[in-house]
Amino acid sequence: MKQLNDFLTDMADLEVHPEAVIWRAGSAVKVQEADGLVEIHIPFSAFSLQGNLKPVEAASPEIRVIKLSCPEDEILHLFTSHDPGSPMLSLHKDLLSDRLSVSEEKSCWRINDSKGRLRARFEKERETPAGWSDQITDCFDSLKADLYPSAGGAAVSFSTSDQFFPEKVESLPLAYITFNEDGQEKESALFSFQAEYDEHFAGTGERFAAQDLRGRTINLENTDAMGVNSRRAYKNVPFYLSSRGYGIFIHSSAHIRLSLADISTRAAQARIEDNELDLFIIGGDNPERILNNYKKLSGYPPQLPLWSYGTWMSRMTYFSADEINDICKRLRDEEYPCDLIHIDTGWFEKDWVCEWSFSRKNFPEPAAFMKALKDQGFRISLWQTPNIGEGNKLLKEAMDKRYLAPPKGEAVSSSSDFSGQDFGGQIDFTNPEAVNWYQSMIRDLLEKGASVIKTDFGENIQMNADYLNMPPDKLHNLYGLLYQKAAFEETQRSTDEGIIWARAGWAGCQRYPLHWGGDAAASWDGMAGSLRGGLHIGLSGFGYWSHDVPGFHGVPEFMNTPPEDDLYMRWTQFGVFSSHLRYHGTSAREPWHFPKIASSIRKWLRLRYYLIPYFVEQAKSVSESGYPFLRAMILHHPEDSVCWNIDDQFFCGNDFLVCPVMNSRNERKVYLPEGEWVDFWTGEVIKGPRWLDLKNIPLEQMPLYVRKAAEIPIYPEAVLSTDEMDMEKIETLSMDSDFPGWLKLPAASALGWT
Repeated sequence: MKQLNDFLTDMADLEVHPEAVIWRAGSAVKVQEADGLVEIHIPFSAFSLQGNLKPVEAASPEIRVIKLSCPEDEILHLFTSHDPGSPMLSLHKDLLSDRLSVSEEKSCWRINDSKGRLRARFEKERETPAGWSDQITDCFDSLKADLYPSAGGAAVSFSTSDQFFPEKVESLPLAYITFNEDGQEKESALFSFQAEYDEHFAGTGERFAAQDLRGRTINLENTDAMGVNSRRAYKNVPFYLSSRGYGIFIHSSAHIRLSLADISTRAAQARIEDNELDLFIIGGDNPERILNNYKKLSGYPPQLPLWSYGTWMSRMTYFSADEINDICKRLRDEEYPCDLIHIDTGWFEKDWVCEWSFSRKNFPEPAAFMKALKDQGFRISLWQTPNIGEGNKLLKEAMDKRYLAPPKGEAVSSSSDFSGQDFGGQIDFTNPEAVNWYQSMIRDLLEKGASVIKTDFGENIQMNADYLNMPPDKLHNLYGLLYQKAAFEETQRSTDEGIIWARAGWAGCQRYPLHWGGDAAASWDGMAGSLRGGLHIGLSGFGYWSHDVPGFHGVPEFMNTPPEDDLYMRWTQFGVFSSHLRYHGTSAREPWHFPKIASSIRKWLRLRYYLIPYFVEQAKSVSESGYPFLRAMILHHPEDSVCWNIDDQFFCGNDFLVCPVMNSRNERKVYLPEGEWVDFWTGEVIKGPRWLDLKNIPLEQMPLYVRKAAEIPIYPEAVLSTDEMDMEKIETLSMDSDFPGWLKLPAASALGWT
């Protein structure tokens, strides 16, 4: 559909469904208390496309009841229907709901909490002023309401008068659209909140776009993004936050179109392909508190095993136990610290055909193989997919027992599963028996010695299949959550350590870490797109996030163009300060394939292990607060408007300000926000806010700053895996006036830097 820059086409889809009826909300006619909630009775009047938006004279208004509750001090819940058992939700045990009360005044209803604080205000219909010209229609009654998720804070106001003239609207505060599609009557919900001229927005999932989402219209519809440089997204999250100190969680798995001051620059508005409305309006005044409140609803990520913070080594793909043993021997012989080997698509009888069993020829004794590696400090991660198709020995059983949803028509592939296995279908995770079957297969792998299951794909499903307990249009975005939940919970049961390596995402997936950024190009723009994705997903409630170092696929040859040395080095530096560090791609990724820089890579991996105690410390806040591990600048400096537009540097935890170099020119501009910052390399203290224009940055170094007076826990000895660490030996590196710079520390010499 061509974008026509008009609400009626670009949001209401009246170009596609010109016969649709828009039921727009008028002023509340009754507001009453009901068991601690408040019920708001709202008339919805019918309008249709008659040149512009005009009333349907034959249709009487419909009264719909919308409920308002206060599940937590800084959260309001506005809904027509709500599923408390939704897999998107994981309510914090300490949530304290509050009773709301109603007082009626001449012009409005005021809704207060138990402390007498104003939490919402719904206006009554006002008398329409007499018109002076019959050329323009009189104003139509429209819902007028203010919500106060933070008592005493700024109002979150419905967008009430967003129009050129009454028949030419740019958004509607609340509305429903009824239309016919494929012979079925359907309904979508619309809402909009007022956007200020200088308001910034963030969140919505793993966007590969600029930091500030103002002026963007986004389809929250998961898909195989096939890279990190398009509008497509592996991970969409129906949540956004605003610089005005509030966030909105759209509690729905339906497809959603979200326009943040774009279709109308005066409105943050959405269309939900659902006949029910379920919104959490979240306060908190700053991004971290808003995210923390969001996580009180959708869940916190758990802490991850110590070994997960070590180096993960992979490529697409290792094909045999002998090949992997050779790789591991060389990693140890050449003293590259490493904790995990990932085996991608090549461990089955046929490459890419996932049957959850090892090739008998290439991995004759998988349990003994994995035990021997674990004795050397290497864990094993195994790739797999939920797709089962022709040529897979499990297809008949899966179809006969309904572990795959029966197809209703021809299957279609729209992903990068090169096996074609998704032509058969996906495991139906709405079927408890299918979940048990799937978990039994990965349980066998975990009991043999695997430590991690890579839950690849999950963004796309067959939309013309009959899933047992959910229609496809509701399951599509939710599928990754159900898939990852099954794998994570079985891993936790079988190994006592909960961890997966996942790509898809939706609200709630943050409870099942960890996630990586998908199939980035091994290029500078792939590196920049990856970082943008990491910043956005961290502003969407996810705590841990990683990426393929140094990019997944070659350019221009997908499989056969290797990354350049400087890209490999710069992406390694970025990876060292990400929550997790995994090398992976379509060609060889081991450091010795880059001999000119191999010794420098070894230094950076040793620095990673030196800082693992710091990473573990920072992970605690990831599990207890709104902070992610990799943090956008606005999380620590929300009042600094510059930080809303920075997407090429980040905070690693609380104290490190990381500024990757993403070009072959070895230059970049760095923004130091308010405070005092210690140059990690020289010890120089620089006061912010200020810009630095850095030239001729040594390839072996990356601009790196530490908050002055920070106390950094470190591991003082060189190790080859975390199994060699004795956590009683942890020391503290003080970033005070005596810090001389990294290169002058004894540790730098001990780790081979000098």
